[in-house]
Amino acid sequence: MPNYSKVLIIDYGSQYTQLIARRVREAGVYSEILPCTAEDALITASKPSAVILSGGPDDVGEPGAPGLSPGILQLGVPILGICYGMQLLAHHLGGSLANAQDREYGPTELTIKNTTTGPCSLWQGLAEHAPFTVWMSHGNKVTGLPEGFSAVAATPAVEIAAMADEKRRIHAVQFHPEVHHTQNGARILRNFLFNIAGLNADWTMASFVDRCISECRAKAGDSNVVLGLSGGIDSTVVAALLHRAIGKQLHCIFVDHGLMRHKEAEEVIGMLNKHLPGLNLYHIQAQKLFLDKLAGVEDPEQKRKIIGHTFIEVFEQEAKKISNARFLAQGTVYPDVIESYSAKGVVIKSHHNVGGLPEKMHLELIEPLRELFKDEVRAVGAELGLPEDVIWRHPFPGPGLAVRILGAVSEERLAILRAADHIVQQELRAAGLYRKVWQGFAVLLPLRTVGVMGDARTYEHVVALRVVNSVDAMTADWARLPYEVLGSISGRIISEVKGVNRVAYDVSSKPPSTIEWE
Repeated sequence: MPNYSKVLIIDYGSQYTQLIARRVREAGVYSEILPCTAEDALITASKPSAVILSGGPDDVGEPGAPGLSPGILQLGVPILGICYGMQLLAHHLGGSLANAQDREYGPTELTIKNTTTGPCSLWQGLAEHAPFTVWMSHGNKVTGLPEGFSAVAATPAVEIAAMADEKRRIHAVQFHPEVHHTQNGARILRNFLFNIAGLNADWTMASFVDRCISECRAKAGDSNVVLGLSGGIDSTVVAALLHRAIGKQLHCIFVDHGLMRHKEAEEVIGMLNKHLPGLNLYHIQAQKLFLDKLAGVEDPEQKRKIIGHTFIEVFEQEAKKISNARFLAQGTVYPDVIESYSAKGVVIKSHHNVGGLPEKMHLELIEPLRELFKDEVRAVGAELGLPEDVIWRHPFPGPGLAVRILGAVSEERLAILRAADHIVQQELRAAGLYRKVWQGFAVLLPLRTVGVMGDARTYEHVVALRVVNSVDAMTADWARLPYEVLGSISGRIISEVKGVNRVAYDVSSKPPSTIEWE
């Protein structure tokens, strides 16, 4: 990341690590996450301007608990330890820890302690607000300070709730400033970034777009770039960026697998022609091929594999027709990258955009959005002038409606789900809720139930509604829709969609459930 301030966040397994990265970026400073297993060479090569050590579930010093990489202290940059990160710094630098008799989980009052030179730099502008509420989550505590450190805050249960070595610019807090439950948390992080580390707030989407276009143009040279375009926000923003960077050298392949939402293919083509005039766009209609291969298949993982393999086959056939194609562009975003490893170096899942390129294609990758969270992708889309209905389009799975139809996929079942899902989208928009929720859709269940329509008994399909709130899909909570909206959706689906006589609402969160049903 040339010419930008950069904060490196070392992930020790906290559920809040991504939130730290987001809070830093919201302050206008670029941030990256590395697992605590990262080697010193990688940490040094990152050239961070500051380092934040995240929280984590382990007990410092216990067998198997992650330690502090020596290379971090050798960087000579400001360091902020949070929760486990504070305990790790204390342990490594010669302090002492103990198991807290009064463990703190949840809100507590933080009192600022003055040092011989006054309040710590972390608390600049906060003295008049003290004491204030912070969010704790710990079983151990620091009981003895390392040499050079001062205790700069306390809670009723912890005498050393924050510590600082102002000379070495090493600070640590036992609480979580990144969560919204902590009052003044954003101010504390900004004090670290700007008052202590002296960083510049130079991370903006306008500056990203300028740099990205320049870098993509330089990387592509005079070669052609192939992009698999779905019409979703990620691939559309990649198309807009590369269209501006390299023009006719970009070739977009839109594989229509027949598993899209109501009139979505037509809408995507129309939008691209309107907002990216002159774009090389190849609309490949392969609906019959995909449906033939999916016939009778009920296992969700098998469906995904069939769709993925078939997509690659079709995409490869079309890509081979493009001469001088050296690069494959993908809409990989930062959560995709993070999800491909865990804090302790174990792969959680291999994302389809991370390491999924068939080797036989012999194409190099261009991933312009690899550094961005989803909300930043939307901000880039706005910067590029894309329409709001594209920028705020709800996420849609690569396998399309095939993974929202539980059981076998057929033309009949696709028609039922498309109609039901279209009603969901219409009603969310009519209620002014479409942009307020992360995702809302219908799922067709593999069962039928008894019903009564008019004077006749029915035995027809069940549709489930799934509407969730989230920030980046890593976690999600079911949306508390007004009863009148749920009633309107249910009433319309049952009366307008032939073959459905029951609608259910999914009230499970992620975790333990996932957003999609398959």
